[in-house]
Amino acid sequence: MRFSTLLKNPAEWMRTSGPRNDIVITSRVRLARNLRGHPFPGWAEQGARKDVMNIVRPVLEELGEMKNAFSEEMTDLSAIEKQVLVERHLVSREHAAKGPGCATVMNRNQTISIMVNEEDHLRMQSIRPGLQLLSAFKSLNTIDTDLDKDLNYAFDSRYGYLTACPTNLGTGMRASAMLHLPGLVLSEKINETIQGANRIGLAVRGLYGEGTEAMANLFQISNQTTLGTSEEDVIVHLGKVIDSVIENEQNARLKMLEERATMMQDQIGRAYAILKYAHIIPSKEALNCLSMIRLGCDLGFFAEDDRETINILLTEIQPAHLQISAKRKLTPEERDSLRAEIVSSKLKGLTPPDFGSIITDSNNNDEV
Repeated sequence: MRFSTLLKNPAEWMRTSGPRNDIVITSRVRLARNLRGHPFPGWAEQGARKDVMNIVRPVLEELGEMKNAFSEEMTDLSAIEKQVLVERHLVSREHAAKGPGCATVMNRNQTISIMVNEEDHLRMQSIRPGLQLLSAFKSLNTIDTDLDKDLNYAFDSRYGYLTACPTNLGTGMRASAMLHLPGLVLSEKINETIQGANRIGLAVRGLYGEGTEAMANLFQISNQTTLGTSEEDVIVHLGKVIDSVIENEQNARLKMLEERATMMQDQIGRAYAILKYAHIIPSKEALNCLSMIRLGCDLGFFAEDDRETINILLTEIQPAHLQISAKRKLTPEERDSLRAEIVSSKLKGLTPPDFGSIITDSNNNDEV
């Protein structure tokens, strides 16, 4: 599969809905694996990295799941093409910066992506729409089992799978879900949620993982413990926490509808007007406005089918996607202008929000 083909097709998780998709955008499971007898990528010289790539890449391309796969060495991609893969959550920011001996192999649906020589020799991930942690794990576990037949994994009977970072020892698995939490943000309960997750050994990160901002009210919740516990136990524990966060988000939304309906109506109405009629819109403002429109879809103020359009736009208005669309490098001002044009065009069929069913709060003292 060529990069141009990949670009034409939004990832499956953008186009399809999954369980609890009003709050859970995606579920992702990642496995870290290394080859016995080869230095970890961070310590390996260029020749050693290329040796590993030449060993594993043909094996990956032969997997049944990878028929007609996208398979490229990172040095064969332009900087903008690499950033597109980051914006689609198919590779990490760190992998996009890698040099010779590093590659990426992914299936046509963009649900399975394997980074070669990122922090570990193999970083495999499965992404599913909605809350489908177990499904994501099972699909990746099948691939991992097949690879284990042809590759000599670095494994220790005491420490499990050996990884470049000690925090990944054991299962080598990280499971996470991307949640849309505007209710908790607007009600100023999000810090309490983050602190609660941290206390029970989970990590809460921004849109693109560690060290990134939680734009569009999107947060990743993931496990931090990989040693001394099974993959199934991690998924069960994480799933229970996510169920609790979902319940808290739903309660926050309902409470705001009951007590701060005018504020909710104002936030969603302003977002609609800005996205429909703005001629210049920065990335952060666009993402936050799209978050409000998605919330409006969840609450029934827009058609539920419009949620798919919003999911796709959350990715396609990112800087690299805009420059690929324009077929040239854009200045920040040109990106802001093109972003506004694309959003307005995509939302042309979106009717104004219908607030007819909203609980009025004329007797409340909302700040509008």
